[in-house]
Amino acid sequence: MIRMAGPSSLAIHNGSAVSLSEIPRLGMADFREHVVASVGSGGRIAAFFAQPVAAARFRLFAVLAHGDSGTLSLCTADTSTSYPALTPACPQAHWFEREIAEQWGVRPEGHPWLKPIRFHAPYRLGPEGGWVSPRAPIQPGVTDFFQVDGAEVHEVAVGPVHAGIIEPGHFRFQCHGERVFHLEIALGYQHRGIEAALVGGPDKRTVHYMETAAGDTSAGHMMAYCEAVEALAGARLPARAQVIRAVALELERLANHAGDLGALAGDVAYLPTAAYCGRLRGEFLNLTAALCGSRFGRGLVRPGGVRFDVDRGRIADLLTRLDAACADVATAVNLLWDTPSVGARFEGTGVISRSDCERLGLVGPPARACAVERDVRHEFPSGIFRFVHIPTSTWGSGDVFARAYVRWLEIQRSAAFVREQLSALPDGVVRTEVGPLAANHVAVSLVEGWRGEICHVALTDAHARFARYKVVDPSFHNWMGLALALRDQQISDFPLCNKSFNLSYCGHDL
Repeated sequence: MIRMAGPSSLAIHNGSAVSLSEIPRLGMADFREHVVASVGSGGRIAAFFAQPVAAARFRLFAVLAHGDSGTLSLCTADTSTSYPALTPACPQAHWFEREIAEQWGVRPEGHPWLKPIRFHAPYRLGPEGGWVSPRAPIQPGVTDFFQVDGAEVHEVAVGPVHAGIIEPGHFRFQCHGERVFHLEIALGYQHRGIEAALVGGPDKRTVHYMETAAGDTSAGHMMAYCEAVEALAGARLPARAQVIRAVALELERLANHAGDLGALAGDVAYLPTAAYCGRLRGEFLNLTAALCGSRFGRGLVRPGGVRFDVDRGRIADLLTRLDAACADVATAVNLLWDTPSVGARFEGTGVISRSDCERLGLVGPPARACAVERDVRHEFPSGIFRFVHIPTSTWGSGDVFARAYVRWLEIQRSAAFVREQLSALPDGVVRTEVGPLAANHVAVSLVEGWRGEICHVALTDAHARFARYKVVDPSFHNWMGLALALRDQQISDFPLCNKSFNLSYCGHDL
């Protein structure tokens, strides 16, 4: 379903496709004004990217999410190698414009902080339509970092190699004593060029790129990809497949939220919850393995449905194991809320105000911890979520406690959803045929992954192949939120704040 949102944009629903020719093409001044005004009136930038159309000519695409109406609006504008930056009037555009500048050498004039986010040389469009990088990659993390001058101000650098089996990222703190004035984050150490590799697809490699875009969000990214492809093909998904997909998505949420609560307990040396939740994360991963053979859900979700069905015996086993895991999680997590020393470390640490949350466009638990009811399953439902509502879990304090407590609320509601859906799984097939994709079309799909909103935008060319495939992991929206949470905090609070966001390095470094 589509409709004109006004002369400046085209409105579509989540999981829909539309001809590229129907999207309004604005002048650069009108484009900038429209995006800024839309965000100012409650919209949000879900995706903002550039596509080369000729030598030194680029088309800017904006996907704006309007939670109040449940619609997405699309608009485009053509530019040369520079344009007036949106960021000074719209902070949500900040990270997107840095990416556009890095990917294509298109400079947003007036951007206040134009630095690489993945440290690679700009691409150019090759003769076959693929992306070509003209020179060797830039060394990650080598840049002019922000500095604070003053008596007794010092700098602390952490990473990219960390004291644990975790992904690489560099954090640079400007401090006065223990007080953090500013945190600068440098990523890009896991840049794999996935978006460039997707051009010309879909092919045999595409699903594997999607399942490993952010390895702990395999179900979430595959659902977003499949819904985009199904929209371009006009495919209708069987009800049974919709439910199994949603169950996999919520099991992914259960596993990661339980693991995060255990890790937060470990960061304040509260070992009972840390030990129990570490084990219980594995129990939820094993439930996913019982669905498809992979603890991360790989190989389950495919265009047209799912590859594996579940019989009554397996459903009964899944429900029994789910109830046991949830009972243990409740015991372990309630210890956190009942322990004053834990509350003293969680409460008032790493606070983000609701206004800053909305200005930055945060998503997922960090947004809901600021009392912002931002959840794709509620605002832009697709699949089974169009018919079954999971209440949005929010808290209002915007601190580590709120980000932890939102996870606990979501664990309970996701578990209830999985029980309900497995107990009433509709009959029928689990996969349908997906025909050829529509040529010269664009599809947008949003999925509420466990970290927050996942956005995939697929553009096809005249041969119905991907001319551009844009992936926006929730971490892309939220890294600046972590930097803001550390301002005026003690530097010793960084591990706790970092884990309360638990952002993906590889999901960012596509």
